[in-house]
Amino acid sequence: MKSIETLLIANRGEIACRVIRTAKALGIRTVAVHSAIDANARHVREADIAYDLGGAKPSESYLRINAVTEAAKATGADAVHPGYGFLSENAAFAEALEHAGLIFLGAPASAIRAMGSKSAAKALMEDAGVPLVPGYHGEAQDLDTFRDAADRIGYPVLLKAAAGGGGKGMKVVEHERDLGDALASAQREAEAAFGDTQMLVEKYVLKPRHIEIQIFADTHGNCLYLNERDCSIQRRHQKVVEEAPAPGLSVELRRAMGEAAVRAAQAIGYVGAGTVEFLLDARGQFFFMEMNTRLQVEHPVTEAITGLDLVAWQILVARGEALPITQAQVPLTGHAIEVRLYAEDPEGEFLPASGHLDLYREPVDGPGRRVDSGVQEGDDVSPFYDPMVAKLIAWGESREEARLRLLAMLRETRVGGFRTNLAFLKRILAHSAFAEALLDTGFIERHKDVLLPSRGELSEDFWQAAAMAYIKNEPPHVRHDDPHSPWSMTSGWRAGGPAVFDLNLSVGGVTHNVRVVPLSCGGRPNKTVPAIRQGNTLYLEWNGEWLAVTRADPIAAAESAHAHQGGLTAPMNGSIVRLLVEAGATVEAGTPLLVLEAMKMEHSIRAPSTGTVKSFFCREGDLVNEGTVLVEIEDAAVDP
Repeated sequence: MKSIETLLIANRGEIACRVIRTAKALGIRTVAVHSAIDANARHVREADIAYDLGGAKPSESYLRINAVTEAAKATGADAVHPGYGFLSENAAFAEALEHAGLIFLGAPASAIRAMGSKSAAKALMEDAGVPLVPGYHGEAQDLDTFRDAADRIGYPVLLKAAAGGGGKGMKVVEHERDLGDALASAQREAEAAFGDTQMLVEKYVLKPRHIEIQIFADTHGNCLYLNERDCSIQRRHQKVVEEAPAPGLSVELRRAMGEAAVRAAQAIGYVGAGTVEFLLDARGQFFFMEMNTRLQVEHPVTEAITGLDLVAWQILVARGEALPITQAQVPLTGHAIEVRLYAEDPEGEFLPASGHLDLYREPVDGPGRRVDSGVQEGDDVSPFYDPMVAKLIAWGESREEARLRLLAMLRETRVGGFRTNLAFLKRILAHSAFAEALLDTGFIERHKDVLLPSRGELSEDFWQAAAMAYIKNEPPHVRHDDPHSPWSMTSGWRAGGPAVFDLNLSVGGVTHNVRVVPLSCGGRPNKTVPAIRQGNTLYLEWNGEWLAVTRADPIAAAESAHAHQGGLTAPMNGSIVRLLVEAGATVEAGTPLLVLEAMKMEHSIRAPSTGTVKSFFCREGDLVNEGTVLVEIEDAAVDP
């Protein structure tokens, strides 16, 4: 049996913290690698040893195979855990570790190579008789080949990165005219995330459920499945809510999908943790999508219903031990649901956010409650990595108990400093269709009017409540010679007059003058809302969101508005990938002007109205911050 005394985690964020937790429980020393900007990250603070990989972008740090291998040697590590993403499904990385005499807590390089390419995996599944979604998975990658394949399959089609996952390099194409741009964009995303531009195209199945099977195999020929997960609720092809077991799945269908997943794993000599993903249509037919040769983000729900520690199993298998149970002994108790808390703007097409985590409070511990996070209050969320802040997991004897418990956890969560999907997650969990388990991958789009309501203007009730909360939570200006002096009060008292408050407050760049008259002076009752003061910012919960309220300088606000007039600003921190038009061009409303990359995804910045592009204030390759003016547009209605 192999010995593992020191484990290097070749990852960051919550998965690195989660692996560290199990390793320490088993008495294993841990090593955290980090980029230059992650030097003070939580996973670095929690590990026993830290090693600086340098750089900022993944390509400069976490994706450098030689640097990670050298880090393992330099820190005396016996083994490496890849987490998910980054190098977790990179066959060259697995081979490099093997050549260096290190134990890889992942699949064999041959299995990664076989299943890491979606095209090759589908060919293997076809040979094994597993049903496939119609598509093209060949080597030719020119636009004409994809156009011919899409015409044969029929629109809509789905472009997917052959080496990818997590929604990166994935585009739905509704019409032939959009295929060229979508293919180019998907290839750029695939190159940035995986270093591989190989693409495939397949029929976009309407109203499917996304069901995946957790499998585990050892070096002794044992392979079993640990039930299934339903990951149907997604946005932009990235999972938002996952649960186990899949609601309404029959015992017979669970067995059929589980056995198919095991056959797939055995066909490639699989070892370790893996997931086989299927599309399940309304008729109960399932189609192979892909196999992820790593631990999944959503593995906690499987742990919750089985009582097993999958990271501990990874360590056990890497040591050469046999799986401790048989298929007949796999538990399935209760129900578990997980949500992914992201730094993003749901009302702004889910654009990722980044910045300083000024406020972060997790729900309290308790039975059936779990939070996996990689941040703490005061940390920074970088634009260079995935925008997930934390995963919240609830278990219950029934699905409804798990749903209500998770909803309570979300209501206890406080996040401030940038936009998040917290309120969006609450709406999903509270939605009647979710409570009734009416799930498919079109859930969010179908219910978007409820899940993604237009924010509109903040009401006067909000501004009144914000003003009262701001005054109530304002630190008193205490006179040291007389702490009981009325001049130390923050109640609005003033000599010779009623307690009337006049405040200029700002929320999200919107400034409002508020005059508050207390109830005792004829004012109206104000809604009491949860509020937390952090320095000069008051975080106020309103309609499920935590909004940052600050005192505003009206003169500075006017100057800022004037400075940005006619300018299109960056909606998030990121890097400029491409400028799509030239200065002087006349553009229509909605015309893509440039492409901004953030969180390993591409986002098109479009013209807000018809006009002339006067000038760009950025170049391709530039790193820009949120709010930076990128391009100046002169409205067509403005005379020269």
